[in-house]
Amino acid sequence: MSDPEITPAPVSDQETTLPPPPQTEAPPQQNTFPNPSTTKASSISFSIWPPTQRTRDAVINRLIETLSTPSVLSKRYGTLSSDEASAAARQIEDEAFAAAGTSTDEDGVEILQAYSKEISKRMLDTVKARAPPATTVDNGGASDITAEDGVVSAASDS
Repeated sequence: MSDPEITPAPVSDQETTLPPPPQTEAPPQQNTFPNPSTTKASSISFSIWPPTQRTRDAVINRLIETLSTPSVLSKRYGTLSSDEASAAARQIEDEAFAAAGTSTDEDGVEILQAYSKEISKRMLDTVKARAPPATTVDNGGASDITAEDGVVSAASDS
């Protein structure tokens, strides 16, 4: 037995149908995001305090780097050795964490600010205590580092 050959019938131009043209705009899709007005606020929880151990370790590592490498702070007070910086950074972070933890702020923002301020204050206290007492660096009155804000501010030439 042999298979019969199937040949398509000739199609005229009038019988040919073309597919519909592609749409230039996509049809509107249903929103798959939850509607904030129908989502219960209590189902979402976001807390910035207390920081995770990973965050605390990152703070300690940054303190070590700041205390042991050349910086604005080291120009004025000198650098600490890696071992000294490591011990000081851990102590600074632990004390700041404990001090900030006494706050009664509900959402953690004020606690986080207190934590940051405590770290800055304690870091300055540490470098000032370890700085050589007889040496002062002449900065020409250009800037001072204050414990209140932990940032460089302009000094007056009165």
